[in-house]
Amino acid sequence: MAKVTFTHAGDTLIAYLAGEIDHHTAQLLREQIDGQIAGCMPGQLVLDFGGVDFMDSSGVGLILGRAKQMQALEGRITVQKAPPAVAKMLRLARIESI
Repeated sequence: MAKVTFTHAGDTLIAYLAGEIDHHTAQLLREQIDGQIAGCMPGQLVLDFGGVDFMDSSGVGLILGRAKQMQALEGRITVQKAPPAVAKMLRLARIESI
């Protein structure tokens, strides 16, 4: 099961993701992250994948959707601490530069 915790400093919202991200859990994470974005309207969203054990293509959709949302707010998104398997998925999807 995946979970997310948040910290907010200045105009930066950091989402610390942990566990396994699949179709079911990506939906739950999406709702939680979107709620935090709506609540604090950050200029930068950082998705920290340091605690993620597994991610399928639903995780890629999670990232791309948040990137569109941040773009609409004229903000930025950063993905950090992606484990090797997640980094490989990002490279395959050609989004490692987000």
